[in-house]
Amino acid sequence: MNRRPLGPAAAIAVLSAVFFTWGALTSLNDVLIPHLKAVFAMNYAQTMLIQFTFFSTYLVMSLPAGRVVAHLGYKSSIVVGLVVAGIGALAFYPAAKVPSYPLFLLALFVLASGITLLQVSANPYISLLGEPRNASSRLSLAQALNSLGHTLSPALIGPLILAVAVLGGDELARLAPAQQEAYHIAQAQSVQLPYLGIAVGLFALASFVYLFRLPALAEATEQADPRHHTFAEVLRHRHVRLGVLAIFLYVGAEVAIGSFLVNYIADPRIGAIEPATAARYVSLYWGAAMAGRFVGSLLLRRVLPRRLLALFALAAMALLVTTVTTAGSIAMWSVIAVGLFNSIMFPTLFTLGIEGMGAMTSKASSLLVMAIVGGAVVPLLQGVLADRIGIQHAFVLPLLCYAYIAWYARQGAPQPALAVHGAQA
Repeated sequence: MNRRPLGPAAAIAVLSAVFFTWGALTSLNDVLIPHLKAVFAMNYAQTMLIQFTFFSTYLVMSLPAGRVVAHLGYKSSIVVGLVVAGIGALAFYPAAKVPSYPLFLLALFVLASGITLLQVSANPYISLLGEPRNASSRLSLAQALNSLGHTLSPALIGPLILAVAVLGGDELARLAPAQQEAYHIAQAQSVQLPYLGIAVGLFALASFVYLFRLPALAEATEQADPRHHTFAEVLRHRHVRLGVLAIFLYVGAEVAIGSFLVNYIADPRIGAIEPATAARYVSLYWGAAMAGRFVGSLLLRRVLPRRLLALFALAAMALLVTTVTTAGSIAMWSVIAVGLFNSIMFPTLFTLGIEGMGAMTSKASSLLVMAIVGGAVVPLLQGVLADRIGIQHAFVLPLLCYAYIAWYARQGAPQPALAVHGAQA
């Protein structure tokens, strides 16, 4: 039986479930970081290998993911991405049973490979489903569902992972060696059931997406252009080059802040809150981004994306200056509030980066998704800074990232009437 493809509105509704899911998976790293730090008794730099592994996958897998999209198309690539992510979630079970930190990192790499394919396929796809002038607004709305996943995941699943109380160094030392080993095994294995449930959910969602006929949009891929543009040719466009760096720094700053929130809020000088409770404040950080994206999707229909991006970057800078120079609740709530101004940044940077690229859109998209590796590099650098100058002053690094984004919004982003020569399909 031939079925007509879904209309743009229905297709966006189906894809919203995909955005929600990978948001939930990504923010769980913020819970894994303090959890595995305690399990394996690591310092901040060692623990940031979690984010380094997860986000370096974007660098390694974005180009292969782009080839998958060119070969299979958008819909099939989304299905494959969900299945691969499900396999990665399943791998947490044996990693926790051992337990082994390298196996945890391998499981994260597989899971992140699936999410990379989702990013390369779903982000440009949803931005192309409708009028070009509203692309930032559509992607902001989808990213709001992504943020909803970020928000609910630490609050609902985080306490399950952090269910085993963290013992201090003195408390742990008083236990017999066999008791210490049993304690670490119990901590590690608390991730098994949550990630098993996540795997089942991913496979179910892959089946759900497979059942729907999504619009093909083949004209926005390299399949429609016999010239076969190279990545070097795409990078000749200034707004793409600078946009790649902007996404690198933005994702790095956003992830670094979320990664340190539990430990930062638990600091006696800031919030003096237990880690399991502090995980709920991570939800507020991502929840603020979610709220901002719903509002931002409306604002972006009335305000130039470049202008709104500059204003939000400056606001984020002001909040980080506050958290670095104050203490107590002011420092705590100012860093949480940065999430509100993160809201429109990724969708706006992404749509500005692919604007006017025509048949080169999929290649530009691969480069922009590759830049998400900033989520691996910046948190690791902030971890090194935190070990040397303290966790609070290390927030100067994301402050510098937002300064570049503010500059890009004013000087590097394409002008509203941009039309890239030779890029039209």
